[in-house]
Amino acid sequence: MTDLDIAEVSRRSGLPASTLRYYEEKGLIASIGRRGLARLFDENVLERLALIAVGRAAGFSLDEIALMFAPDGRPRIDRDMLTAKADELDSTILQLSAMRDGLRHAAACPAPSHLECPTFRRILRAAESGVVRAPKARAPRRPAK
Repeated sequence: MTDLDIAEVSRRSGLPASTLRYYEEKGLIASIGRRGLARLFDENVLERLALIAVGRAAGFSLDEIALMFAPDGRPRIDRDMLTAKADELDSTILQLSAMRDGLRHAAACPAPSHLECPTFRRILRAAESGVVRAPKARAPRRPAK
């Protein structure tokens, strides 16, 4: 097994060193030592970073992802949590699909004004009732040190 310095992990994972240091601070990854000032990581850190990337892409927070690892670092993924996230994604997909379809209709609608279009009026009523919501804002990224 090969030890990788932080620059090599950064190059191979595509993540900046600042993100790797932040992940280490959050307990998501752990260095195994240092070579001079550079942190060293076990080669398995790349697989762990891939799991973190999949979790982030699915919309999990870093705190939620941290719960997906046992204290020994092995994956311990809660299947109920995955099901809940999949259900959340299904809901988001439905909302976004409806919005996309409404926008396409509004762009091609022959009504003289959007406010005269029954479909556009339905979208407005949905927005008034709270059915149409803006997507959840992601937490701002922590600035690099």
